Amino acid sequence: MMWPSSTASKVLTFLLLVTFIYCIYMDTFLFLRIQNYRLDNFGSSGENSSDSSTHKSILKKDSNYEDVLWVPCSINPLCHPTVKALMIDHINHYIYGPFCAIVDIALGISQRLLFITPNMISFFHVFVALIGAKLLTCQSLAARRFAVVLFQIRMFLDDLDGHVARERKNIKGERSLVGSVGFWVDGICDLLGVVAMMIGILIYLKNNPPRRGYKDTPVSTLPYHQLKEINTSEDIERDHTAEIGISYKTKVTFQRIVQVLGLFSGQMLLSSLAWNRYIDIYQELLENSPEYDMARRETMFKSGIFFFATGLWRIVNPHSYLHLLSLSIFCDKTWAFLKAVHYSGYLCLVIAVGTSEYLVDTIQSYVINGADGL
Repeated sequence: MMWPSSTASKVLTFLLLVTFIYCIYMDTFLFLRIQNYRLDNFGSSGENSSDSSTHKSILKKDSNYEDVLWVPCSINPLCHPTVKALMIDHINHYIYGPFCAIVDIALGISQRLLFITPNMISFFHVFVALIGAKLLTCQSLAARRFAVVLFQIRMFLDDLDGHVARERKNIKGERSLVGSVGFWVDGICDLLGVVAMMIGILIYLKNNPPRRGYKDTPVSTLPYHQLKEINTSEDIERDHTAEIGISYKTKVTFQRIVQVLGLFSGQMLLSSLAWNRYIDIYQELLENSPEYDMARRETMFKSGIFFFATGLWRIVNPHSYLHLLSLSIFCDKTWAFLKAVHYSGYLCLVIAVGTSEYLVDTIQSYVINGADGL
């Protein structure tokens, strides 16, 4: 049974406000945690430069973050900041991530249920996505809202497979194991889930084309089949000049639907490619290369410009797009959302890429070439 629309709107607005405040709160404390406490990524690298003694003294001044926690590291998303953790969207990092840890602890997936592999979880969330895609084609808003729930479960399972893989390899914090079998399986399963969602939306919009405005047309010029088509309460607006003509809502063409959805899908693809690229580059420069000066790598990781640049990807990465799309479907505003971002989203993507390219050059100059002036 559907809630009254006014009640649903109030509840949803309240939840969105709470989520927004929570994410801002967590971002603030993530930045403070990075600035004021020891970082695992730089505590074990060899000191190989003239700055090593300075770095040792810095580490002595820094406190251990685990000593001040009231939420244990096993479920605390702030405990082990990494490059990837700084670039994951807010919902996955601050909500689904801790929930994955809680579920894993409760069920013992990583330690006891060893027959459940991360790849099995990945394959299962593709199955969930296919069911959700089928429901997205339904005219019933309740069915489409249930599809949104299924796609959020899919995204949770996408987090869970990575969590289980890291736990079994004793890896702390979020990391991308680029080139591994699990990396490619996870990526392909994600792609299949997103494609299923786009196809479901396309079929729904094809069968229920959105309206794009009103058109005034003399009745005498309309052919019978078109007059019959618009002769419904949802097509006809109150007409004060019936002798002159009729005002009716025109339908968006299927070609236009494909165009808008294709442009949005293009954003998703480019965002995914760029997001993974910069995670790989930043990990290589700051986390995976002990031959580079440790103090300089840590200084760059703690810099405000790095936090800002990675923060852009928290907003424009493909998971954020999917969360916003899911919200628009739940609110029955799918077409309005797609129209709003099918061009403007590319501008946001260009800003994120441009900032990241500048930052990559800065990191290379500062960390590899030893340039000053950061």
